[in-house]
Amino acid sequence: MGTAKKEKSRALGWCQKLSGRKLYEENEKGDECLFYSSVSEKAIKGIMTVVKEYYPDPTDQKGIFGMVDVKYVKNLKEVTLAEIKADPFFDDFPLVKQSRLSVMPVKLNQWKKLLKMTEK
Repeated sequence: MGTAKKEKSRALGWCQKLSGRKLYEENEKGDECLFYSSVSEKAIKGIMTVVKEYYPDPTDQKGIFGMVDVKYVKNLKEVTLAEIKADPFFDDFPLVKQSRLSVMPVKLNQWKKLLKMTEK
């Protein structure tokens, strides 16, 4: 996350599933995204915004996958995966079912509740 904050924008992509590609294709310039770390701490850590819409992944020789460019907007108080899983409100949230997804939809009511959780 620290690196993304220092850069003007960075590519976000490399999802090797067609469902991920579909979600990347739906992103529009200006859309906000949550930054989630799935390495050791497993927590939502910040907000990013899409600065460049879907384009082909130049490293994909088959031309199947793509990416979007994002810009880091701000840090949030961390909301851990454990906190999210403990709240029945998030039972249908894709992160609860598959915490290693690199891209997933967030319903507006879930977005609002997650942001409220960062204020505590």
